[in-house]
Amino acid sequence: MNKVVKLMSKKINWVVWLILVILWNYRFPQATPFQDVVVAVFLSILFIIIDLFQSRYLKKSSSRSKFD
Repeated sequence: MNKVVKLMSKKINWVVWLILVILWNYRFPQATPFQDVVVAVFLSILFIIIDLFQSRYLKKSSSRSKFD
């Protein structure tokens, strides 16, 4: 079950990242390609950090489970 939750979490994070990148491109159409890349990289790093926190939380919560 833990693997399923982690996979769903990664998919949701990817979709949210994609939506944010698309919103950036529509909100700031005058942005240069360099600015587009900087924002995409920043969002990627942010979501990597979020994924690390989520995986630590899942490990912590699964270690407390009585039904493993």
